Amino acid sequence: MKNILIAGGTGLVGKRLTAMLLDKGYNVTILTRTANTNSTNPNISFANWDTDKQTIDEQAVSNADAIVNLAGAGVADKRWSIERKKEIVDSRVNSGRLIVNALQRIPNKIDVVVNASAIGWYGSNQTINKTYQEEEPANTDFLGETCKQWEQSIHPISLTKKRLVKLRIGIVLSKDGGALKEFLKPLKFGIATILGSGKQKISWIHIDDLCRMFIAAIEQENLNGVYNAVAPMVTTNSKLNIALAKKLRSKFYIPIFVPKFMLKIVLGELSVEVLKSSDISCKKIHDAGFQFLYPSIESAFEQMFPKK
Repeated sequence: MKNILIAGGTGLVGKRLTAMLLDKGYNVTILTRTANTNSTNPNISFANWDTDKQTIDEQAVSNADAIVNLAGAGVADKRWSIERKKEIVDSRVNSGRLIVNALQRIPNKIDVVVNASAIGWYGSNQTINKTYQEEEPANTDFLGETCKQWEQSIHPISLTKKRLVKLRIGIVLSKDGGALKEFLKPLKFGIATILGSGKQKISWIHIDDLCRMFIAAIEQENLNGVYNAVAPMVTTNSKLNIALAKKLRSKFYIPIFVPKFMLKIVLGELSVEVLKSSDISCKKIHDAGFQFLYPSIESAFEQMFPKK
């Protein structure tokens, strides 16, 4: 039974990935700042690390066969103050730096590191007809620069004999939280909230497809380098909200457009990302043999909200 070491294992994606790894017979060790954390599942253990102090449980590293790094402060959890921006960057860069230093210093048998990144790497294609692919240079805005530093922090792994896979993740859809939770809130009152014009493209992925992609990156030696972790069928803000409303409310909903200026008042600089249009290609991962279970937004919602 292989041992998978997960950084960021207590978040939305980390919890689901842990469950899916356990189902496949893996042992999982979750890196955490909290001392003396215990699990009722004998195949889950916890180990200490601190990205600020650059410390990590050496035994956990020695025992691991692979590392999955999901660590990073939530981009959309709070308004982007100067302090919050620094936290977003540091939480990602410091985790990558710690993993690199640990693997250089601690004897280990790890053969693959799978590191999260994000489609924030790319710019907005709201004004140009373009589908972004992996070879595109990083955008020069805040998230583009953040993703660039994020990926650079883990890049030294690629100079060793270990495989390094970086997954640039789109909007993750899960009924258990994340972005979808925000779309669901107004629907409780029969309102489908459409942001801005609603025409901005959204590159998204079902959480199970994302976790299957992480597992594929662990298991398949042909996967190496950067891949976009997005579903094949891009949607728009309007189409997503209307599809969700139809699924949950049938005909009993009212679409309401929230203008840009209101979003800027409420969200500040973060509103730029909410209104960004991102058409990202998954051709590279698909050509490598990965098959999506939920290629369309309709198939994703059908799985999340089956008819009773």
